[in-house]
Amino acid sequence: MKRKPESIERRNFLKRTGSAAMGTLFAGSLSSIAALASPDKKLRVALVGTGIRGTSFWGRTLVKNYSDMLEFVGLCDINPGRLQYGKKFMGVGCSTYTDFDKMLAEAKPELLIVTTVDATHHEFIVKGLNQGIDVLTEKPLTTDENKCQAIIDAEAKSQKMVKVGFNYRYNPHYTKIKQLLTDKRVGEITSVDFHWYLNTYHGASYFRRWHGIQERSGTLLVHKATHHFDLLNWWVNSEPEEVVAYGSLQHYGKNNAFRGDKCRTCPHQKTCKFYWDITTDQRCMDLYATNEHHDGYIRDNCLWRKEIDIYDKMAVQIKYANGVNVSYSLTTYSPYEGMRIAFNGFDGRIDAWDGIPWRKDEKLTQAELHTHEMSQTDQDEAANYEEIMVSDNFGDYELIKVLKDMGGHGGGDKRLQDQIFRNPNIPDPLGHAAGLRDGVMSILIGIAARTSIEEKRPVKIASLTSLEPRPVRS
Repeated sequence: MKRKPESIERRNFLKRTGSAAMGTLFAGSLSSIAALASPDKKLRVALVGTGIRGTSFWGRTLVKNYSDMLEFVGLCDINPGRLQYGKKFMGVGCSTYTDFDKMLAEAKPELLIVTTVDATHHEFIVKGLNQGIDVLTEKPLTTDENKCQAIIDAEAKSQKMVKVGFNYRYNPHYTKIKQLLTDKRVGEITSVDFHWYLNTYHGASYFRRWHGIQERSGTLLVHKATHHFDLLNWWVNSEPEEVVAYGSLQHYGKNNAFRGDKCRTCPHQKTCKFYWDITTDQRCMDLYATNEHHDGYIRDNCLWRKEIDIYDKMAVQIKYANGVNVSYSLTTYSPYEGMRIAFNGFDGRIDAWDGIPWRKDEKLTQAELHTHEMSQTDQDEAANYEEIMVSDNFGDYELIKVLKDMGGHGGGDKRLQDQIFRNPNIPDPLGHAAGLRDGVMSILIGIAARTSIEEKRPVKIASLTSLEPRPVRS
């Protein structure tokens, strides 16, 4: 029998904070992490999954920037070669394990970071929670509704919490959009048009890797679009109620006339426009190619292989509990990488975009026209911004320039980690910090969209887990 969501949420909430505001859950968890670290006692951290993301963003970066307050006490991976490389790359001296349960028992971490293949996230999250360990997971939270429910149940029973690494929220461009929406700059929002474009390098890479198999990634509607759906939930300050979607595989996979074993040995290297020479990437060679004999994972796999079963074009309609309607699309073979979004309100419209190549040229041209004496440094600064256009009904329009941060994900990476590890009690008026419910609601859109495509029907979010969508997030 499906349990009433309010009882789960109330029990979960009372265990952690005793506050009346559900939106403070994640902030409370951040404070608990800070409390575990002190000048005399560092936070004990374990990492499971030593791929690129794990060993860099959640590994080497943490060692570099937060070693005064945390220490890695264990690394775990099914591939012993990647495990040893990861240890060396991160610059840590902790023990390594191919047995996850053994790592938890011996290393006794206080925080577990999960960066494994998406479909296995739930296994490690649940085990960590059951052992009384806080969990920080890379997005997406997991890949289907049953695994999602298992995480919800485990978190409700434990005295610990799950945090999700949604770094896009911290991007200054997206933060400014959130501020405008919070201030109701164009009145109540009624609908959103959101389109994301992956270029022929980045988009193709998903089909070359394990992400191309639905059983592992849940499709890009879960793995990649969880970023975008979380932004939507955050921006419109509501939760999804119903989803209808369309998608297909028309470009990659079985659609090509030829295919090979892997790029390194492919006889079509000179004719395939998507040929990728992994030997020019020393880190990928050291981390993956050198260790592929351990588990058979091929990093430069053929993106035309017939077992690929995810979609390469997707269109999603989302109805929110507050009445906002969203039209979303994801393209995986665009000539450029970027996005376009528009918020339609009663009093006007907000348009934003990034990565659109001709806009970059136009910005530079405008900067050069300001003065013939402008220095190159001034030109670079003048052109290095993102744009938001606010148009008022029966009025004028305003172009807002947001200085572009060149850090990872527009500077979002460092801001996210600083809030988790360095400044957990920093004021968070726009609600950047993300907890379990945020992770759940972002993947449920992707899961519902995948189900809608497969079963050719609308999908109610409330039918997937015990959580009922809320008209207002906080």
